[in-house]
Formats: sequence, C-alpha cells, structure tokens
Amino acid sequence: MKLCRFGEAGQERPGMIDAAGRIRDLSAHVTDFGPAEIAPDALRTLSALAIDDLPLVPEGVRYGPPVTGTRKFIAIGLNYADHAAESNLPIPEEPVVFSKWVNCIQGPNDPVTIPRGSVKTDWEVELGVVIGTGGHDIARERALDHVAGYCVVHDVSEREWQIERGPTWDKGKGFPTFGPVGPWLVTADEVGDPQTLTMWLDVNGKRVQDGSTATMIFTVADIVAYCSRFMALEPGDIITTGTPPGVGLGQKPTPWYLKAGDVVSLGIAGLGEQRQDFVAAVSAG
Repeated sequence: MKLCRFGEAGQERPGMIDAAGRIRDLSAHVTDFGPAEIAPDALRTLSALAIDDLPLVPEGVRYGPPVTGTRKFIAIGLNYADHAAESNLPIPEEPVVFSKWVNCIQGPNDPVTIPRGSVKTDWEVELGVVIGTGGHDIARERALDHVAGYCVVHDVSEREWQIERGPTWDKGKGFPTFGPVGPWLVTADEVGDPQTLTMWLDVNGKRVQDGSTATMIFTVADIVAYCSRFMALEPGDIITTGTPPGVGLGQKPTPWYLKAGDVVSLGIAGLGEQRQDFVAAVSAG
C-alpha cells in the first residue's frame, strides 16, 4: 500500500494511492496515520479495503508528511563510501548517528527556508525508514519486521554549522523546513528488499545525485538493529539512512550550495518524488 496524508498543514487527512496514482480518502476508516494506525494489525485491516470504493480526492491537493506523531527523527551519516570520500572523511566503522528535530518535518513539496546567514545549505536525497513496531535491542535478523514502510526524505543540511561549528552535527540539520518527508509511506511488503532502490536528485533541472541503496555501507537491517541498541525505537519514528555522492559539499572543482530561487527535485523508485522551492528567511528585523 501507498499511504499518505493530504490537505492544508495541520489539517491533513489520511489517504491511500490507487493503481492510477490518485488519492483515495480513508477518513471513514482511520482518523490519521499516527503510531497506532501504522501498527501491523492496523495496516492489515487497511489492506483488506476495496480501494476503488473509497472516495476520490480532487487532483492538486497538498501532500503532508505521510506519518504524524513522530517522536524521534534519527539520521545516519556517511553511509555511502563514495559520499564519505567526497566529504573528505573516513569510511565509518559503525553507523554515524545524529538527530534531526521532529519539528523540521514538513510536506514533500512545501518550500524550504534557507536560514538567515547561511552560505552552505546543501541537499541530500535519502531513504526514510518508518518504524511500525517498537523495540529495544532488536536482533538484526528480526529488524525488518519492525519496519512499517519506507519513504523519501530530503535531509537538507547547513554544512558550515554542521561541520565548522564544533563536533555536533545536529546544529546544521534541524532548522525549520529541513525535513521534507513523503509523499507516501509505502508499506514494507510492497517495497520488498530495501537495498535495491534507485534514487536521484536534481538542482534547477541538473542531475547531481544518481545512486542506489545497494551501495549502502550499513543496510536498513543493520541500522534498525544498531539504533535500537542505544534507544527504544517507537512506532512512528523515522530513520533516514544516508545519501549517495553528489551533494553540494562534494562538487568538483568547487563546492556550491543552494540559494533563494533554486528548485530541488528528488525521488526514489517506487516511493514517489518531491519538489521544493528554496526561499530566503524573513529578516529577524
């Protein structure tokens, strides 16, 4: 299933994508897609619905983030060897774990605000993993059983504040609007093997990232199990799993970054596409 939330920000309703790519309204069956609605039993109930009997939603409606109630937005850095190389950093021996603040999460096509004073706002297409069954110290061989589904995440990053302002990456990762998620949550059964997904990102129509989850250093199963060693994962948590090469920081011969007026498009095979206009922050005055 491809599940979504649609409507104005803060007033989203639950939907399902039909075979023709249209949104069907699920409001008569669930109130939203929070932690309870993406649990295994709840997803099995939804999968039994006759999708063609559900009301059609008018075209052009806004997509919101596909899941609400997320309590942790966990990120993995340097999870592609060639991205580590372009960042002039060693290949990690263990997953690099940091946080994006949950209030940076937004819809996949909402505008992204470049922070005041930023000169190194960068792009990163990533596979997002949404937890459906919580757990602590999960065994690797059971890790994928804890995944409700997958989605596209744009891990927008401010490189100066991430790298040059001390050792804590978090400060460059969680600005408001820096976490576009969606358009859909595609359930794990429909995705199958998460290590076979192609991914891409364009800046102003120029292809800058073109990769595959097949080249991850640490697989989704590795990451879920590893993160659960150090925290209790909960339904609705999102883990974004790293980016392939081609970010602004790694452009040759000179790095270049996003500015107001730029348009970024990105997608992952089977999981949908995003498009964001980058805008300047309003002056603090």
